[in-house]
Amino acid sequence: MTAFSVIETRIGKVGPLGPRGVPSGIDKCPVAGPVMARVSGFVGDAQGDPVRHGGKDKAIHAYPVAHHRLWAQDLPAHAARFRPGAFGENLAIEGATEADLCLFDRFQLGGAVVEISQTRQPCWKLNLRFDQPDMARRVQETGRTGWYFRVIAEGQIAPGDRAELIARPAPHWRLSRVWRLLYRETLDRGALTGFAALDGLPENWRRMAEARLARGAVEDWRVRLDPPG
Repeated sequence: MTAFSVIETRIGKVGPLGPRGVPSGIDKCPVAGPVMARVSGFVGDAQGDPVRHGGKDKAIHAYPVAHHRLWAQDLPAHAARFRPGAFGENLAIEGATEADLCLFDRFQLGGAVVEISQTRQPCWKLNLRFDQPDMARRVQETGRTGWYFRVIAEGQIAPGDRAELIARPAPHWRLSRVWRLLYRETLDRGALTGFAALDGLPENWRRMAEARLARGAVEDWRVRLDPPG
């Protein structure tokens, strides 16, 4: 059974990011005690772009601390930045990565029940966060994306809590496989058909898979990965 531990819980307010002061909630601070996880996310947490971030399918963002060492090796000039909270995560976790977990894995975590809803699709705000013009593309290309939880049963989550797997309804859809389909084997029609048919898949992902099948082409990633202007 897969399990992981919470190293830090983090929440943040909206503040300016980058030279143009883009509104963002990526700068999150650690919380010493329990935080209430609601269907909409952690109480006290905010997003600068609530259309693209937050909501029930992106309620809580988790990121493995194991990735920080790899990022520091890749980008030694920025090594000091790669620590818990660097990617704007709500949960810094230890003991699992995208290779260990599957879509819709459900966990008892502290007083809450949470379910993996999707992997993070990196956006250009990461470029501003790290002062690295291709950071979002690097995150996409490496698969070190982290993932989102939806909250099935509300409750408190605290540093030190251990997540215990209680259901794995989609064992063939590891998050690493999802990454390959999204960004490597992008027009695998069999995989796209199966992906689009998954119960519980966020509707924007279902539409994306159906659009690839209909057009035989991949959506333009530049809007998501490259800053405006």
